[in-house]
Amino acid sequence: MSLVRWEPFKDLLSIQERMNRLFEDNFFRTRGLGEELTKGTWTPAVDIYETQQDIVLKAELPGLDQTDISVEVRDNTLTLKGEKKFEKEVKEENYHRVERSYGTFQRMFTLPDIVQQDKVTAKFKDGVLEIILPKEEKTKPKLIKVDVE
Repeated sequence: MSLVRWEPFKDLLSIQERMNRLFEDNFFRTRGLGEELTKGTWTPAVDIYETQQDIVLKAELPGLDQTDISVEVRDNTLTLKGEKKFEKEVKEENYHRVERSYGTFQRMFTLPDIVQQDKVTAKFKDGVLEIILPKEEKTKPKLIKVDVE
């Protein structure tokens, strides 16, 4: 039987890496109201902002192709699905470290009633998906002229 040298700092680094992964996976992804995260291997980051005419959602999808993405609007819910496939250019045994995320994802967002669901458009450029959700035009108050007799 051979002697194995115990290296306590190696164990501490391993524990630290596991804790970092745990916090990154669970706490650093913020969730908005009315949003559901469905289990997947990774979750793309999104920005959502509003202009006077539209609600705009931008999702970071680096390394994906337009054919890998699905956008669906139904019953006041926007569903974004896709898959980021692992690159097989290099044999797995030649990798020293794999930090990028791969696999399927699905994100669902509840839309406000003011969105015109039949007029939603999407553009994909440079790894960023931009979804434009047009808002209904607010009915302008009608000015009624009052005649004096």
